[in-house]
Amino acid sequence: MIEVQNLSRFYANNTAISDLTFKIQDNEIVGFLGLNGAGKSTTLKILACLLEASSGEVTIDGENLATANVTFRSKIGFLPEEPPLYKEMTVSEFLMYLGQLRGKSKQDILANLPSVLKKCQLQGHEHQLISQMSLGYRKRVGIAQAIIHSPKLVILDEPISGLDPYQIVEMREVIRNLSKDATILLSSHNLSEVAETCDRLLVLHEGKLIAQGTTQELSSTVRSQQRSIELTVHSNGVDVQEVLNAIPSVSKTVFHTSDSICDVTIYTSDPTTSLVRTLIEKGIDVSRVINRLDELEEIFLSLTQGEKQ
Repeated sequence: MIEVQNLSRFYANNTAISDLTFKIQDNEIVGFLGLNGAGKSTTLKILACLLEASSGEVTIDGENLATANVTFRSKIGFLPEEPPLYKEMTVSEFLMYLGQLRGKSKQDILANLPSVLKKCQLQGHEHQLISQMSLGYRKRVGIAQAIIHSPKLVILDEPISGLDPYQIVEMREVIRNLSKDATILLSSHNLSEVAETCDRLLVLHEGKLIAQGTTQELSSTVRSQQRSIELTVHSNGVDVQEVLNAIPSVSKTVFHTSDSICDVTIYTSDPTTSLVRTLIEKGIDVSRVINRLDELEEIFLSLTQGEKQ
């Protein structure tokens, strides 16, 4: 469905994304993960034909975006983080209006409307004013406007942002229903929810694609390179930070307390027993050890970590 080769976007001297290359299959649900400023929204806007790339090539459904005509956009549906809603309209009025703006006849929209309402779990709300709806329902209307013209690619930027846990579960079902008829791309800061919803993940960091795969594949990669260990240590007058900085396999340390008895999270490729033995040999007592290998947050932090701190 999508092939991206060496995609870059620059703003003056600033690089938003650099040399991205990836492929996405038909009807996949793919999540874009990254910290603020990682390049997620820029990438999605380029794929949605809302922003031109500075360099590289994007092919969607066999067509090159650089040469595709304006009607090609009818194959794409887009939901920005803030849904573009006319709140003075009812749901059905709004969807009729947006469908016609995208070149569909009134008859086609009326024929498609029941299916869209069902996919977005909006049955019974079609005559309700959008201004009177909760955030969760407004998000659903935002998705409905993105699919009213039956696109082959649906792009959702932060679709679960601001939703409560119950609404998130409902939104997960909505997104999965969409994948029956379209390829779905979404970005989110809710890492565990992305893992539940998506078939595959693309991890962006500082504008570059640093990892991709299923949650299990990313977890396996991190295990082979880094592990996250939480320790409670008694320094006995030894500079714990200095000792850890001198260990080549330790890439990052995060101190949660700074007293003689302190809690620290350590990112290392060494086995836990080896690391603990080294600390004890240096005169540092270790009273608590917790390995944290299976949480998606730990996987993400390991992939995007910087230098020792």
